[in-house]
Amino acid sequence: MKSIKELDLKNKKVLLRVDFNVPIINSIIKDDFRLKASIPTIEYCLSHNSSIILMSHLGRPEGFDSQLSLKPIVSYLKNIFNIKIHYSEDCISKDSLEISKRMLINEIHLLDNLRFYKEECMNDMQFAKTLSKHADIYICDAFGLSHRSHASNSNILKYFKMKGIGLLINKEFKFLSNRTLNKHSVVIVGGAKISTKIKMIYNFIGKTPFILIGGAMAFTFLKSKNYNIGKSLCENAMIDESMKIINASNKHGTTIILPNDVVCYSSNTKQLRICSINEINDNDIGLDIGPESCMKFSNIIKRSNNIIWNGPMGKFEDYNYATGTESICNDIINTTLQNDAISIIGGGDTVNAIQKFSNLSDFTHVSTGGGASLKLLSGEKLNICKSWEKYE
Repeated sequence: MKSIKELDLKNKKVLLRVDFNVPIINSIIKDDFRLKASIPTIEYCLSHNSSIILMSHLGRPEGFDSQLSLKPIVSYLKNIFNIKIHYSEDCISKDSLEISKRMLINEIHLLDNLRFYKEECMNDMQFAKTLSKHADIYICDAFGLSHRSHASNSNILKYFKMKGIGLLINKEFKFLSNRTLNKHSVVIVGGAKISTKIKMIYNFIGKTPFILIGGAMAFTFLKSKNYNIGKSLCENAMIDESMKIINASNKHGTTIILPNDVVCYSSNTKQLRICSINEINDNDIGLDIGPESCMKFSNIIKRSNNIIWNGPMGKFEDYNYATGTESICNDIINTTLQNDAISIIGGGDTVNAIQKFSNLSDFTHVSTGGGASLKLLSGEKLNICKSWEKYE
């Protein structure tokens, strides 16, 4: 895949697939993380005297839905770029195509939600062809969608001779793809289910000395080692696989580190308590790693120069069970600063947790994609790469 920097954009119309899938409530943008991430590529296009047609999805509408319109982003773009911003409520109408045709250089045209058409998610060829009529050059910079094959990032490639990927996707590939680790590296994995992150865990076995396991998935590992986990969340179908992971890690020089204490809520007494993993009762629900586990994890993180983190350590949305995730967050920030370490954060819930406790700018790289980042960290090829090979 060519980088945008390898293409001549001068006096060209650029169809830029961005990821503006951000929370918008009552026409107010609640989180502009992904919007900010797209700015460098947009600025690059403008600096090379091109006109830009922006297209994105938002949510999962079933037909037109005013609550899932991208229109509020028009004002956001005007404040950032202070140039002419066109807007079309229908991404493939004759009127929208005419606006794109008449655009002057250094203007932006925002198309409304691609998913107002079901053909977008169907990867429909005719829908892709109509979208392609907006511009001369196609650039994909929507990393959050790069693990899926939709019309705007897959079949649309057939209709462009000049196409490439933007600065954001280049950056994501740089930090997430084929990551080289060393004896001072650590991988931290949390969240609810092993099944969603099993490929990532296997990918790093033998590549890093430590994999720290937190979140609800830790209880499936603990149950595989015959600990009583009470009523804690457990993937019973993954118990045998958990033991296979532990055995594989021991064989290949990677140590799986599990919590040795947890914060539990008792469904019987309706109270929370901190207890050793040997003291979990039948009515307990584990919802966070405990203070001893935080210290154990912290000691490993502080000795690291390369840190990958994907998944919270507990139910961080509730302040009673947020300490573990906040502790890990602060340890990574301090290690990044003091050791000049590289800290790489997977998307999704991990980003939400960081935004609650600190600033995204405190880390070396924070991914804009949840499923896409997980796929790259699992050593897999993204769907966008397969589509590019098909239409090369």
